[in-house]
Amino acid sequence: MSADFEKGFADEPGEAAENYRMAAEVGLAGASIEDATNDKDKPLFDFAQAVERVAAAAAAARASGLVLTARSENFLRGKPDLDDTIRRLQAFEQAGADVLMAPGLPDLAAVRTVCGALTKPFNFMVGIRGKSFSVGDLQAAGVKRISLATSLYRAAMTGLIDAAREAKERGTFEYIEQILATPDFNKFMVL
Repeated sequence: MSADFEKGFADEPGEAAENYRMAAEVGLAGASIEDATNDKDKPLFDFAQAVERVAAAAAAARASGLVLTARSENFLRGKPDLDDTIRRLQAFEQAGADVLMAPGLPDLAAVRTVCGALTKPFNFMVGIRGKSFSVGDLQAAGVKRISLATSLYRAAMTGLIDAAREAKERGTFEYIEQILATPDFNKFMVL
């Protein structure tokens, strides 16, 4: 299992590194680290500090067999700068990250540009409206790994809300028949 480790649950590189060591100790196979601060007044770590944090986390991950994904959060944190995103990802790659990620890229051209600038695998995150592309398009752009983020949860919750709305507003339960008629449903559920 790989965990969304946000900013490593620490600001200081050494503290973040210790958290990655402990993550591997409890059995995680991978974890991510972001350059986002969670501070609305300064949403991203300065470049040097971001790279230092990734280097420390990568060293801890490498020592314990954890796969580290380093994320540039520019496009999610109000800094839609493709050049800076690439600069950060390349530095994270040099610092030892195993996989690189930049959620929120605006289009497939940007995805292709980012993938072409890296030598390590690029992870694309689906689930952002208007910025979720097909597996085939992402593969053609150079993407090596795709994260679903909360998209499956949202799909499940949409089904739940639709079913509840049907029961409340129409007093019917047609959703049950639709679910049971789905060929793959019984493969995953024990009734």
